[in-house]
Parts: sequence; C-alpha cells; structure tokens
Amino acid sequence: MNSSVWIMAGTAASLGFFHTLIGPDHYLPFIFMSRARRWPLPKTLLIALLCGLGHVLSSVVLGLAGVALGVAVFKLERIESVRGGVAAWLLIGFGLAYFLWGLRRALRRRPHAHPHLHQDGSEHEHSHGHEQGHAHVHGRAGKANITPWVLFTIFVFGPCEPLIPLVMYPAARHSAAGVLLVSVTFGAATILTMLAVIASVSWGVSFVRLGKLEPYVHALAGAMIFLSGLSVQLLGL
Repeated sequence: MNSSVWIMAGTAASLGFFHTLIGPDHYLPFIFMSRARRWPLPKTLLIALLCGLGHVLSSVVLGLAGVALGVAVFKLERIESVRGGVAAWLLIGFGLAYFLWGLRRALRRRPHAHPHLHQDGSEHEHSHGHEQGHAHVHGRAGKANITPWVLFTIFVFGPCEPLIPLVMYPAARHSAAGVLLVSVTFGAATILTMLAVIASVSWGVSFVRLGKLEPYVHALAGAMIFLSGLSVQLLGL
C-alpha cells in the first residue's frame, strides 16, 4: 500500500470521530433508552456495538456493490442521502410513538382516589395507581425486547456518508487492502466514539434524579429520541 492509502486511513479515522460526535442520533437513543429501561451499562454498550456494526457495514456493502456494478460515486452518495432520510424519519416515528406510549403509561400509573361508601354511612377514599406492583405482567417483557431490534433496524438504514468516497477511491485503484484498511479504520473510529460517549454520559445520567418526573421517564426518552431524529432531518447532523 502506498502513502496515499495511509493518509486516507488517517482521514477516515478523523471523519469517523467527528461524524459520530456531531450526530446526536449516534448516542442519544441509547443513553435515554438505557435510562428509561434501566439497562445495565454492559447491555447498553452491547446493543450500541451491534447497531454501530450494522450502521457501518451497510455502507461498506453498498460501496463495494457500487464498485462491482461500476456505479459512480455521486450516484452512491445520492442513495446514501435517501437512506439517511429514511433513517431520520424512522427515528422520528419511533421517538414519537415511544413518547405517546410513555405518556399513556405514566398517566395510567398516576395515583388517584376512589370513594368507598359503607353501610353505616361513613365514607373514605382509597388511593391507588393502575399497574403498580405488577409491571411484569401483560407482556411488558416482550415489549422491552423489541426496542433493541427497532434501534438496530434504524441504524442499518442510517448511512455513513463520508465512507463512500473513501472506500471507492482505493477500490477504483484495485487495492483490496486499501478498502479493508479504510473501512476498518472508519468503522472502528465511529463505533469506539459511540461507545465512549454513551458510557461517559450514561454514567453521568445515572446520578440524575428526576423526582416527580420519574414516572414520565419513558415519555422523556421518547421526546429526546424524537428531537434527535428531527435534528438529523432538519439540520443534516
């Protein structure tokens, strides 16, 4: 491999780092879902790792397919742009749906009172909240298991726009080693940055107490995911 490939590998590492850091969709969904679902940090990082692999590999496969079919770089970048729009709208839709579900769940669990009238004419109120003390039934475990798959699907659609020209150049020069080096470097920088941000922020968030807002933690998580998807769609982050 010549020096230009190594320069591209260094560029790939830098782009992977900044591409991830300025994109809130790369880490906010995991941070807030982990807080809402009370996932332990190792589980959160494992889900993020798998989503990151799907995120990077989908773009690598697209780039290599473009090379094999002789598709021009600008056409592949256009496809990546469409994929980015789809991923952003999926994130927006998921965040909105999760927000509404979380809000409904919080309102249903909010304590309220029912009057009880006795035969002797005395009356008292009994305060309770629906679903308290039995959150393990009604299929909630099944719902919790769906969330990582939803995130994985969104990340597979999510493009790595800078990777396409980086992969295409060494591939066009028939350098399989160059393609591998650039792809691995970009992917490693992207995923390691994701995991570092998620781990550090999740650790900090674990000390935050929401107080009276605690019942709305799922709704808050959905709102933040919705806003991160909206920022990607409107600001191109």
